[in-house]
Amino acid sequence: MKLKPVVAAVAVIASFASFAQTQITVVNFGGANGNAQKKAYFEPYEKASGNKVIGVEYNGEQAKIKAMVEAKKVTWDVVEVESPDMARGCDEGLFEKLDYSKIGNKADFTPAAVHECGIGTFVWSTVMAYNADKVKTAPVTWADFWDTKKIAGKRGMRKGARYNLEFALMADGVAVQDVYKVLATKDGAERAFKKLTELKPNIQWWEAGAQPPQFLVAGDVALTTAYNGRIDAAQREGKNLQITWTGGIYDLDYWAMPKGGANKDAALKYIAMASSADAQSEYAKLISYGPTNTKALAKLDAKTLGLLPTSAANAKTALQFNVNFWADQGEALEKRFAAWAAQ
Repeated sequence: MKLKPVVAAVAVIASFASFAQTQITVVNFGGANGNAQKKAYFEPYEKASGNKVIGVEYNGEQAKIKAMVEAKKVTWDVVEVESPDMARGCDEGLFEKLDYSKIGNKADFTPAAVHECGIGTFVWSTVMAYNADKVKTAPVTWADFWDTKKIAGKRGMRKGARYNLEFALMADGVAVQDVYKVLATKDGAERAFKKLTELKPNIQWWEAGAQPPQFLVAGDVALTTAYNGRIDAAQREGKNLQITWTGGIYDLDYWAMPKGGANKDAALKYIAMASSADAQSEYAKLISYGPTNTKALAKLDAKTLGLLPTSAANAKTALQFNVNFWADQGEALEKRFAAWAAQ
């Protein structure tokens, strides 16, 4: 039986009203990335859907997700996760399987972005950075990073085995394409730690992504490893910080939905919108992380493209972070690193 027009209109308004009351919690790593997501994703999604997005910042604590899922008290709807956590969380059953028919065409995304439990949202890179106001001879290779006679001063490095062991092998002459082949051997790991030991007296460790640009601006270090988006944010603030892209290690962050969330439909709609070419191109204009939706690239100008890890020039000598290697050997290498760093 068809509803009368007035009754039908009231029913539609009521359905919109109930939909409009949906509130989703989206968790990310904050900082410049969080600000860019707010403008490119949160605000357009709220406008289009009538839903409310509550943004939460975290530091990648998978244990929080695990505790929520196991207690069946899931309060996070969409979470940005790094690739090792994506793989591990999926294996442990912490994330919902995604329905790609509600997100987009898999063929539109870079292959590494398509995962059964998540979808890659951007490509980022750990790179070498320096303050061009203080360092007059720009570093070109990781061998230069290790050469404190050529470029005097401290070196900033993230406190952990990840990335540093790869950089150490590249500094020791290992070709980009052979890094993980060498690191997977006992002798290769030994070689990487030996090379790190050479630099150890000159290392200033960092743990939060905001620290490397701060170190460079203050003159605490001459060169540092850094997330490219953090250097981009400092450049937008007028700081003369520069990136050397040679041998940068690139990786993806993913959107995932913790298992058992109450707002699955709204969360999936958010992921679909944030995975669209339009939204990703807006995000890339706000922070120099590469879109995973390849159709977004056509919407960007040459200047913006040139700042992305995914640009042809910047990706030429890049190394893709090997998730499987770190899933297999990461625990042992991190333990070894912690003992080495404490010596």
